[in-house]
Parts: sequence; C-alpha cells; structure tokens
Amino acid sequence: MPILQKIEYSGLNAKQKENFNFAKVAARLADYGFNCVRLSDDYMGADFLAVHIDGEVLKVQLKSRLTLEKKYLGKEIYIAFPYDGKWFMYPHDQAVDEFIGKGGRGNFFSTGNPSKDHLLWLSKHPL
Repeated sequence: MPILQKIEYSGLNAKQKENFNFAKVAARLADYGFNCVRLSDDYMGADFLAVHIDGEVLKVQLKSRLTLEKKYLGKEIYIAFPYDGKWFMYPHDQAVDEFIGKGGRGNFFSTGNPSKDHLLWLSKHPL
C-alpha cells in the first residue's frame, strides 16, 4: 500500500478523527502565525494551545459541530469546528452573548445544522 494514500474521514474512530481535526486546524492556524501545542489533558476546557509568534496564547477546544456549553463560560475558550467543507473558530463567550444572551442566561446547545443566523455570525469567524 502506498504511504501517501488519502483516507476516508468517515472510516476513522473518534480518537483518530480528533487527531485528524487537530492537524487540519493546526495547519490553518500556522498561516496566521500560530504554533499549536496539543494537550494530553484538557486545560481549562482546551484541547490545545495556539501560541502566536507575538506571544498571544489562545485556548482552543475542538468540536465536530457548533457548540455553546455552560462549562466553557468565562474561560476565554475558542471553539474550532468544521461545517460544510469549511472550518470556523469563534470565541465561545461572544457566541453565547450573541445566541443565548449576556452571561448565558438562556439554553445552551450543540448543533450540526447551524441556522442562517448562526452561519451569518460564523462567517465573521472563518479559519
């Protein structure tokens, strides 16, 4: 079998998908001057740290869908996820303010089918 044979994402197990997604996001963030460091254990909700050449550090959680969770509030987490062949990375608490209300006083959610309003807002957060 040739070493450079593309794989089918759907054939990967959950851990392999997470590794695949990390590699995809890390490659995209490199274009913006970030080096990504995978964490063996979530740090304040982050799967990895993205360290910018200027020293800024982003905490990033990988998800498979648009996700707003109470446990990420106040942790300055960015959520990265793929949708329809594109990647998005958004500041979690800003998304909560936009879709749930200031301080997260509404219903938290996760969806694989973002609404038109979600997609309009996410268009400002491409990766």
